Amino acid sequence: ETKIFTVAKDRPNLDFLMECAKIIKEGGIVAFPTETVYGLGACAFDSKAVERVYEAKKRPPVKALSCLVYDLEQSESLGYITPEAKLLFEKFSPGPLTVVLKKKECVPSIVTAGMDTVGIRFPANTVARELIRLCGTPLATPSANISGEPSPTDGKTVIEKLYGRVDAIIDGGSTEVGRESSIVSLGEDGRARVLRKGSLPIEEIKKYVEVIE
Repeated sequence: ETKIFTVAKDRPNLDFLMECAKIIKEGGIVAFPTETVYGLGACAFDSKAVERVYEAKKRPPVKALSCLVYDLEQSESLGYITPEAKLLFEKFSPGPLTVVLKKKECVPSIVTAGMDTVGIRFPANTVARELIRLCGTPLATPSANISGEPSPTDGKTVIEKLYGRVDAIIDGGSTEVGRESSIVSLGEDGRARVLRKGSLPIEEIKKYVEVIE
């Protein structure tokens, strides 16, 4: 049975979030709001938990997951942070930008669909940030929908679609942005390649790094 936790956006019930963090630490999966869309998270270093994320979403295993982190230290546990990546994180994080970098060996291949890169984002939503902080680990987090359906922007939709498929759902109401993050990949040449145009305008990214669209 899926546990439902209803929380306030700005001052979420800490006891609820601690219970959800415990679920994740024990190998469970939890849906929660970010500022963009709702996400479905598992410990990024727990292959079995990440496999459950794929199963709950009916997501093809050839599609990689991005990871959400609380701070730069957590991001460094996932990938090799280049000067360009650090600059983008400083300018746009927390916020709706996912940066794809060369991954470290400790990241399970199931997270990255066998690729040698990993997407990293610092969410701005208070609920998401507190949950990640309490977990003490990056979360492998795709959108909290059934694969192929629209990404959910409110808790009610997540409950309708994922109840019975996940361990817990944090209902934080409607998301602030309501559109997925922008995704750029940073190569060894320091240039950013646009993988997805999202809620952060590419023009803003161009102010700090060279962008290839």
